[in-house]
Amino acid sequence: MTTVNMLEAKTRLSQLVSAVEDGTESEIVIARDGKPAARLVPIVKEKEPRRLGLLEGQFPEMSLEDFNALDEDVAKLFSVEAE
Repeated sequence: MTTVNMLEAKTRLSQLVSAVEDGTESEIVIARDGKPAARLVPIVKEKEPRRLGLLEGQFPEMSLEDFNALDEDVAKLFSVEAE
C-alpha cells in the first residue's frame, strides 16, 4: 500500500490510476496533511450471469426408462453392481 500526499496525487493522478489498474499497486492512500483522506482502489468487474439452456436441442430426448436402462452400463464402468 502506497501513501501519497494530495499535491503529489494531483500531479500524478493518471500514473496512480494506471498503477492500480494494472495491479502494480493494490490500493493507494491519498493523505491530506499527513492523515489518510481517501483510498484509490481498482473497480472489481462483476461476472456476467451464466446463461442456462445453451445446449438446448443438442442432445436427443430421453425418457426415464431409457435413462434407467443405462444403470448397468454405468455400474460396469465403476466396477459396482447395479441395484
